[in-house]
Amino acid sequence: MPIPKAELHLHIEGTLEPELAFELAARNGVVLPYADTDALREAYRFEDLQSFLNLYYELMAVLRTEQDFADLADAYLARAAAQGVRHAEIFFDPQAHLARGVDMGTVVEGLWRALGTGEARHGVSTRLILCFLRDESAESALQTLDAAKPYLDRITGIGLDSAEVGHPPAKFREVYEAAAALGLRRVAHAGEEGPPQYITEALDVLGVERVDHGLRCMEDPALVERLVRERIPLTLCPLSNVRLRTVDTLADHPLPAMLDAGLLCTVNSDDPAYFGGYAGDNFDAVGTTLGLSEDRLRELARNSFTASFLEDDEERRARCLAEVDAYVF
Repeated sequence: MPIPKAELHLHIEGTLEPELAFELAARNGVVLPYADTDALREAYRFEDLQSFLNLYYELMAVLRTEQDFADLADAYLARAAAQGVRHAEIFFDPQAHLARGVDMGTVVEGLWRALGTGEARHGVSTRLILCFLRDESAESALQTLDAAKPYLDRITGIGLDSAEVGHPPAKFREVYEAAAALGLRRVAHAGEEGPPQYITEALDVLGVERVDHGLRCMEDPALVERLVRERIPLTLCPLSNVRLRTVDTLADHPLPAMLDAGLLCTVNSDDPAYFGGYAGDNFDAVGTTLGLSEDRLRELARNSFTASFLEDDEERRARCLAEVDAYVF
């Protein structure tokens, strides 16, 4: 059994495996421009973030009904549980669905059919994080938050994702202030392809409690010192970084240096159907390729629960941390 872990950087739409994509396409009468699952997998060769996003949004066309979203989430939970995930904080992109005529209720209620029973059926507790698409307007983000208000009992926090370069965090100051007033937790993608300054801006302008990716903080020693001092978690996605060419090879990944610097790093899968690995696969890959010791792997697993939004269930967090401490490699 893999080491127990929490997954804090996971886009549910990015768990759409080719087989399920074709199944949902057939169910909903959607014609995919690929002959079969092998042809679709061939399309999973990305040059950068944008080339991935183009396919990511194209395949969302198969997601139409509550049952589609429930099936998507249930398939993820089953895979995650098999890889040692005990808790998952799951992103979803409502704007991408609203633009296709799929309403907020269909998305949230569909996801919740699976997530609401995820702990009982799979042993995985969950939180749901609504992400805004940063290449859409600030006004669209505010409208999306407004549409989500009837479902805030199911939504723990907000995030910011999609194309980073040219869309600085400050663009979304108003919606983050509104979300904070509603009591929502705040995270944001920053410092993946964007500069270290985006990380600083996400902290200072958006008030984020956790930085998704944050890889490029290593270019700014003063920022690293701040992240260490303030214990700001970073949700790293190593296999994603390689697939999107943020780093050339996994051997080049700065994770060991980041841990040595005292950063609160976690390891996650991002969009595992597209990037070749779920949470456990990412742990195995960094452990083997980067030569991480058992103590380092245990540290990463502990960090994942420490950085989670489990303040409303400290008993579960404590149980999961005890599992990590008792784990025998």
